[in-house]
Amino acid sequence: MPNLDFVFKPSSVAIVGASTKIGSVGSDIVKNLAQGFSGLVYPVNPKAEELCGLKCYPSLTAIAAPVDLMVIVVPAAVVPMVLEEGGSLGIKGAIIISAGFKEAGKADLENSVKDICLKYDIALIGPNCLGIINPSLKLNASFAAFTPAAGNVAFISQSGALCTAILDCATSMGIGFSKFISVGNKAVLDETDILHYLKNDEDTDVVAMYAEQLAEPKKLMAKIKEMSHNSKPTPVVVLKSGKTSAGAGASASHTGALAGNDAAYAALFRQSGIIRANTAEELFDYIKVFSTNKVKSAARLAIVTNAGGPGVLAIDATVLAGLSVATLDDTTKQALAAALPSEANIHNPIDVLGDAKADRFSAAIEAVMVDKNVDALVVILTPQSMTEIEATAKVIIAARDKYNKPIVAAFMGQELVAPGLAILNNNRIAAYSYPESAIKSLSVLEKFHQDTQSKIEPITEFDDVDREAVSKIFAQAKASGIHSFPEASALAILAAYRLPVLTSRLAHNRAEAEVIAKEIGKTMVLKIVSQEILHKSDAGGIMLHVAPEEAGAKFEEMMARVAVNRPEAKLEGVLMVEMILDPGVELILGSVQDASLGDAIMLGLGGVYVEIIKDVIFGLNPLSRADVFKMIDGLKSKNILEGARGAKPSDKEAIVECVLRLAKLLSDFPEIKEMDINPLFVLEAGKGAKVLDARIVIE
Repeated sequence: MPNLDFVFKPSSVAIVGASTKIGSVGSDIVKNLAQGFSGLVYPVNPKAEELCGLKCYPSLTAIAAPVDLMVIVVPAAVVPMVLEEGGSLGIKGAIIISAGFKEAGKADLENSVKDICLKYDIALIGPNCLGIINPSLKLNASFAAFTPAAGNVAFISQSGALCTAILDCATSMGIGFSKFISVGNKAVLDETDILHYLKNDEDTDVVAMYAEQLAEPKKLMAKIKEMSHNSKPTPVVVLKSGKTSAGAGASASHTGALAGNDAAYAALFRQSGIIRANTAEELFDYIKVFSTNKVKSAARLAIVTNAGGPGVLAIDATVLAGLSVATLDDTTKQALAAALPSEANIHNPIDVLGDAKADRFSAAIEAVMVDKNVDALVVILTPQSMTEIEATAKVIIAARDKYNKPIVAAFMGQELVAPGLAILNNNRIAAYSYPESAIKSLSVLEKFHQDTQSKIEPITEFDDVDREAVSKIFAQAKASGIHSFPEASALAILAAYRLPVLTSRLAHNRAEAEVIAKEIGKTMVLKIVSQEILHKSDAGGIMLHVAPEEAGAKFEEMMARVAVNRPEAKLEGVLMVEMILDPGVELILGSVQDASLGDAIMLGLGGVYVEIIKDVIFGLNPLSRADVFKMIDGLKSKNILEGARGAKPSDKEAIVECVLRLAKLLSDFPEIKEMDINPLFVLEAGKGAKVLDARIVIE
């Protein structure tokens, strides 16, 4: 991988396309670099002699001195020539601000840029981007309006316009940046490459990202897990747009119908440990809590407030966020009783009363921060006539400096509390306007802390599968122009990967049905087999509890009924399957390919109502055992699997193995486009699961 230091820590920068036109991109980038960057700056413009007090050069070659970074602001068609020149001169860093590449339908032009960068080992940001900023070096190689304050937040964005808004908002919140990166089209370097660099960046404690589309999920998941599982865990917070824009459209499976682009992204975030912000406001909330607190437990909260109502709101928010209200020990209560008025509440939440000044807040904060039962502190202030807002803010800052526990503040109001919020922001205290936002942010900190304590599980491998058998089935199907496998052939594919299929045989006529029934010798389920019939029950193509002796008559009855209900469908026969009579739970297990993220594996409540109830969750291949257990825990119906209303618990281990075996099948055969196993009938714990029906579609 190219060295990103040439982009983020250059000693010299050349701006190709430096402009004399005030207010143009080429002019603003030169101005930004000239205003503070301590390194050498070389504007390149063959028609000018000087810009912003800097000597201009007609070309990169004319500089005749080492250059680390070239910022390119010329028409897209000229960019490859500039890159080639820079590469031949040994320039190893590049930012292409110019637009007019893949986003404008010119993929070939962008590919040529990529090829040149690979040829010369150039670290490239862009094209079609705002640029980058390294505030600690006063390096503003962008056309942003100003250089933000230095801090510990790295921000990566796929939207240049959003970058400028984020910069403006962050300034008022006291948020500073270690790196600020607009990635643009990501011709060479993508988010994963930048994360790899930031993992070892001493200035970065948290990474925030705005993403419209991500790719290479396996690579991305591995990198983010690596960032969270080391001596300096680095959280990655992502605001992802397009949650509702990409529906599944027409689909040949339940899984495809239920899947959306966002379902795959939700799986990516859950499995990798990405912290998802659902709104821009949440993005800032989470940035604040991570950039101002160490990654430590925030499970048990102490709440100090000067108003009872907000204290009750804070309790609700704590419970809803999955945290707990800390039980104070007796020593703490005694200290509070001695320091506070008799009317004050010395139980959590600690109400210091409406007339509390800064000293009373200080006494309460001191008492709870030394309590071993308290992991984190929430300070809530409402502005009363006697409230010392600024002094109370300073008390909170002093407590942060003294104690090694997460602290957040909720100063409720606007104009009256603004001076206090400004003091908190400027002194790196996570400050919010409402207790709910403060507590939700602490819950995210706690979840990340828990994730850092878990082990990274390896992907389960299976050495008992018959890959060759499936290869033959698919090869024969492709040769015959077949892309859809109804149950009979789908079960053979699943059986090759040791998924628990039932004994079954296909009968083409009554005589065959009677012979097969004797061989099975058990109560059976009869299912119509037809390429044109997706949902058998809708066509009257399923019969339950068929005894061996009645199989012939039932065969003819079903064929006749389906012929009436679906006269256009070609009927291949009836699949005769042994019937499971033991109690169990019907699940659905399936997969669908996401255009950018690969195989999204679905698990949920199955049966005929799957698309009505829609209690499903997706995982992204590859999956570990821990990932599958998290999927199960994410289902609304998980209590059913755990044995609701006196029922025995279901065999979760069998569910996990089925999911992982399906994941292996999908990894081995990427041509599988969609798949349904519905239902996957899960028996009680220790008795396994059975595949009752399946359908597979390949490219």
